[in-house]
Order: sequence, then C-alpha cells, then structure tokens
Amino acid sequence: MTEKMEKNCSPFEEKAIGAILKGERGGGDKGIDGQQAQQLVIYRGWKAMPYVIGNETFEKLGTIGTSANLLVYLTTIFHMNSVTAATLLQVFSGTTNLTPVLGAFLSDTYLGRYFTLGFASIASLMGMLILTLTAAFKTLHPPPCNNGENCESASPLQLTFIFLSFAFLIVGAGGIRPCNLAFGADQFNPRTESGRRGINSFFNWYYFTFTVAMMLSCTVIIYVQSNISWTIGLGIPALLMFFSCSFFFLGSKLYVRVKPEGSPFSNVARVLAAAYRKRAMKLPDEDHSHLLFNPPLVGSTTVSKLPHTNQFRCLDKASILASSDEVQPEDGKPINPWSLCSTQHVEEVKCIIRILPIWSTGVLYNMAMTQQGTYVVFQALQSDRRLGNNGFQIPAGSFTVFNMLALTIWIPIYDRIVVPRLQRITKIEGGITLLHRMGVGIVIAIVSLLVAAFVEEKRRSMALGEFAAPSGRSEVSPMSGLWLIPQLMLCGLSEAFGIIAQIEFYYKQFPENMRSVAGAFLFLGLALSNYFCSFVVVAVHRATGNGRGENWLAGDLNRGRLDLFYLLTAAMAVANLAYFIVCARWYKYKDLKAAAAAAEEIQMEVVKPSNE
Repeated sequence: MTEKMEKNCSPFEEKAIGAILKGERGGGDKGIDGQQAQQLVIYRGWKAMPYVIGNETFEKLGTIGTSANLLVYLTTIFHMNSVTAATLLQVFSGTTNLTPVLGAFLSDTYLGRYFTLGFASIASLMGMLILTLTAAFKTLHPPPCNNGENCESASPLQLTFIFLSFAFLIVGAGGIRPCNLAFGADQFNPRTESGRRGINSFFNWYYFTFTVAMMLSCTVIIYVQSNISWTIGLGIPALLMFFSCSFFFLGSKLYVRVKPEGSPFSNVARVLAAAYRKRAMKLPDEDHSHLLFNPPLVGSTTVSKLPHTNQFRCLDKASILASSDEVQPEDGKPINPWSLCSTQHVEEVKCIIRILPIWSTGVLYNMAMTQQGTYVVFQALQSDRRLGNNGFQIPAGSFTVFNMLALTIWIPIYDRIVVPRLQRITKIEGGITLLHRMGVGIVIAIVSLLVAAFVEEKRRSMALGEFAAPSGRSEVSPMSGLWLIPQLMLCGLSEAFGIIAQIEFYYKQFPENMRSVAGAFLFLGLALSNYFCSFVVVAVHRATGNGRGENWLAGDLNRGRLDLFYLLTAAMAVANLAYFIVCARWYKYKDLKAAAAAAEEIQMEVVKPSNE
C-alpha cells in the first residue's frame, strides 16, 4: 500500500488494511498473477445491444400483447362477470408489480442478472404458451354462448390452466422487470466517458422500444384477438417471446455478467444495528474520517468505492474503530460485522436513505399520470370519434396511442439533437441533471392536467349546452375526440422527461450491488401509485356524491365534473412539485467520478506486484 493511502488511515485501520493486502498478496490461488477477483472485464457496449434490445423489444411485445386484452378474454371466453374478472386482473397486476422486489433480491444476492433474466424469460414463455393453449383447445375453456343465454362457467381444470399461466407470467415479471434495464446498462463501462454516454442513450432507447411495443400491442395484436382469432392473437405474443429468448441466449458470449456480491439488505441491517449499538459515542465537529474503518475494496470489479460524506453523521458511528480488537489480525475483517461496518457499507446505506424522498415524489407523479390515462378513455367514449365522412370511428382505447406517439417522436430528437447541444451549453453530462429532468416532467404533467380540465369543461358544455340534442342532454358530445390529443401528447412528453429520468436516477444513484433493486423500485412505486389512485377515486366519489347518483366521477361524464377532478389532481401535483423541489435541493448526488477514480486507484494498488 502506498504512503499516500496509509497516511489517511488511523493506526487501527492501517493494521486492518495490512492484513487485507497480505491476504490478497499471499501465494497460491490468491496471488496477484492469478487473482480471479480482479479479472479484466471486457465491455462490449453497443456490440451487445442488438441482442439486449432485441430481447427486450420482443419481450415487451409478447408481454403487453398478452396482458392488454385479458379483461375481454376472461369475460367473453371464460364467461367471468366483470367484477370477478376485474378483481382477478387487479390482483394479477399488483402482484406483477410487487414480485420484482423479490426478484431483485434474489438477483443481487444469489443468482446474478444473467441467470435471473434467462430463467424469467423462459417462465414468461411458458405462461404465454399455456394461455394460448386455453384458447386453442375446446376442453380448456367453456363452450361459447350467445348473449342472453345462461353461459357455462369455467371448470376447475380450466381455471387451473388459466391460473397456472398467470403464475408463470408473474414469475417472469418478477425476474425480467428489475433486471433487464440494469443488465443492458451493465454492458457499458461506467468509468469511461463513452461508456457513460452509452448508458444515457441506452435508457432513452430502452423506453423508445417500450413505447413502440405498446403501440403495436394496443393496435395490431388487440385487433387480431378481438376480430380474427384468440388462438392466433395469443399465439403471436408467445412466438414473439420465443424470439426474445432466442435473442437473449444468442448474445451470451458477448455479455458482461456481474456476479452477485451477497445480500445488500444484510449490509443495511448491519449498519443500522452497529450505529444503534454505538449511539452513545460522540463524533468530533471537525473531520472525523481518520477514525473510521475504511479498508480498500478488494474482490470486486463492479462496485466503486464511495467517498465519505457528512450527511447522516449518526450512521458514521457504525464504522468507528473503537479498538484494535474489533478486527481480525489475519485478514483485517471485522470480528463482529454487526458492531463494526466499513465506510463503504455506511455510504451505501446513506445512498438509499437519500433516494427515498425522491422516490416518494415519483409515486405521487405516477398517480397524476395514471388518473389522466384512465379517464381519457371515458372522455373519448363521450366525444365524437369519427374521422372524415366515411363513418370510421377511432376506438376509445386506441387514443392512448397518441401518448406513446409523442414519446416515440421525442426520444430520438432529444437523444440525438437536444442533449448534445445542451451539453455544449451547460457542460453537464446529459445536458441537464436527472433531478432537473424529473422536475420538468412534473411541470409538464401539471400543464397536461390543466389542459385536460379545460378540454373536459368544453366537452361537457357542448354536450349540455346549445350544441346538445333537443333533450338538453347528450351522452356523446359533438366535440371532436381529436381535441383530446394535446393532453395526451403532453402526457407523453412528461413521461419522456419524468419516467426515463426516474429509471436512470435509480440505476446511477443506488449502490452498484443493488442495481436490480433499483430496477424494482420503479415498479414498486407504480404499484403504490395504483393503490393511492384507488384511494383518491373512492374518497372523491364519496365526498362529492349528492344522493342522486351524481358526483364528480359519475358513470355519465356529462352528469359529473371530471374537469374539477382534473383540477384537484393538478393541485396535488403542484404540492408534489413543491415537495420535490425541497427534496431535490437537499439531495446530494453520489460522486460517480470520485468513486470511479477511487476504484481505479485501489485496483492499481492491489494489482501492482509487491516489492516484499
């Protein structure tokens, strides 16, 4: 170890570091020449992307194509009543948003992202194949019946197959959702400028392929399912998922496979326990880094050493070296990891604590987007959806395509034109910071809600006013449904800033050994926002009811006040923006460049041949 590093260490820490390096430099299979822990990682970058993006594109096409029309499938083919089918799908949707947390834990702790993705992709394929079989074989679904007949319910065997397919799809979602984004970003070297640019572009193109898959699934695949054949309509996603698996395994020789490095949650628990045990210790007001147990990182090629920060000083007590008896003289490791933790583990816990307030603002932001995405379909149903004079009507459910269209158009423009110009002006990687992008997304969401309220007020006025039918009340407003496009396009722009920035923020700001957990965080936020949406809808429904079946969210929008509900949601979004600004000003970014430099310095120290 160099004098530069040693003079920054306490006497106790010098002893620990010496023991660690002695173990690393010892003979046999732990020697430097044959050290497996410091193997050179070859990043293929964009060479691996055809397989990664191909896998993700076909996976999204298959998954969305399967799930987008399940409500219709369960009610028309399996003869479930609407309440039962909706409840079943709500449980299915909620579970698929929660299982990624378990999948992330298993990936980061035991399996690694490559194995988790491979296993989950096969599980999704099995689920889609079983679902296709329920449509293809008459014995696996109830016999058809006409309207008005007493339709036969599904048998236990038929329900077993449908539930089995759901189980496989849930397992697949639990592994794919937290890992696919992190796995793609793993293929770029985060310690080089070109690698960091590649990661930034990958996040944008990942969401671009997602929106394209959504557009195709909500148009072509749903049309085939509803108008041609359920067997073909469900078989197409299964075939696409087969292509996804094929792309994934064909690129196996090119991938960087990050090995799991133990349970990150265990480290969190140890830091909290050690800080609590040493809570009576007092830290000096001045710099106290020399008192902390801060050994170099060894045995990892992916985790960067984090510099010490002064936030949450109480947690620093977990890494105070109270005496030399706290470390083992043989290898320099803590004798009791529940009473002494390294500064690295403490800083990782600080990263997580810093992220939580920002994450909570994302939950409220997603709620605003979800509410608008839900009720725009009802607005379309009660608007004039005709195009031209040929009688063609735009399906109400297809209006969400305009949201995705805005995303699809904007992402390439932003990635290839806007970002390079912004970088030259601001000298910031990515043009603006991730928190700035999230803030822009929230502002655009507020504007979209205000536009939605204005359009709904006009739609309702035209339905009830002078342009309405002679009865004075018209179920379908004469207002063209095309007036809904501006609010949908604004929603798409908001997602292009807010959602993509959230994904990138979690990936970059979480500790490297928790990147699968970072991938699961977005879906956990989506699950909570869905629950919060339900709570708000129920509360508004009850608070605004007048006893005559009329309230802000009445079944007939002309008898409700959806415009006021949009304004209420916009007010909540404004409050969330103020909360976000406070959190963003307080947030301290993980110093990626300092971490990369520290990791490089430590790696050079460990790899350099010893003169002893």
